[in-house]
Amino acid sequence: MALAELRLLAPVDRVEWLAEALEALQALSVSVEDADAQSDQEQALFGEPGLPPPEPGWQRSRLVALFGSAEPAAQALHLLLLQDEFAGCQALGIGEVPEQDWVRLTQSQFAPIAITDEFWIVPTWHEAPAQARHIIRLDPGLAFGTGSHPTTGLCLAWIAGGLPTQEAAPRLGRVMDYGCGSGILAIGAALWGAESVDAVDIDEAALQATRANSRANGVAATVGEPAMARGPYDTVLANILATPLKLLAPLLCSMVAPGGHLVLAGILERQVEELQLAYQPYGRLQALQARDGWVLMSARF
Repeated sequence: MALAELRLLAPVDRVEWLAEALEALQALSVSVEDADAQSDQEQALFGEPGLPPPEPGWQRSRLVALFGSAEPAAQALHLLLLQDEFAGCQALGIGEVPEQDWVRLTQSQFAPIAITDEFWIVPTWHEAPAQARHIIRLDPGLAFGTGSHPTTGLCLAWIAGGLPTQEAAPRLGRVMDYGCGSGILAIGAALWGAESVDAVDIDEAALQATRANSRANGVAATVGEPAMARGPYDTVLANILATPLKLLAPLLCSMVAPGGHLVLAGILERQVEELQLAYQPYGRLQALQARDGWVLMSARF
């Protein structure tokens, strides 16, 4: 039996109600998009981490609700039309969703990612590029860090000595990945010669992902909650966000060995000065590289 989608049009003040109603009516999923996209009336909604978007929603939104078949989609529409709250909304129709290989379609969205010419992140269903000498095998999962985000790419490039400001890869020594997510930085450090790697996170899903991904890549990492961290470390990596990085300044700096590196990411360009101010009592934090509005920062102790 083919899946069916119910398409609806709603003003900004009805979107939340309509989405909740569709979920209550057993919709498998509900997506919302700008009904005026690709037109002169298209409205951009954007925000930065930690800040609310400038507008609560589009003036006109198109909602697409997925159902197991056309019958429950039609029943849902019938019940919606009886509700007073549906005033101002419009039914655009019910259509059959073509059968597709959803696994293959999802996998096609994740291609190998180049960190440097020789350093690549490659999903397990892809062949590694011929020029790849260092490879992280990583599939999308519940924990943050597939390599596609600029902050992850900048951190890995630093580990590999691939930033324009670097002449060679740094001596990593004993490494701490603080807020490890998928474990991608811990794995990258191990592949690039770290003597040992500790990886910590407060999220149990992240710890499970880091353990599994480390095993899959054949690297050793000690994984656990932040309380297990025992400095000093030659390299401390923390790809989180600016606010927790500011709060963690005393802790992270205390973990770095003399002559060691502290490398921070998850920082927007407009947040550089406030990070430098937060870390000023402990060390001189410098902006190393920017990419797509995000900045990699580092201090040497």
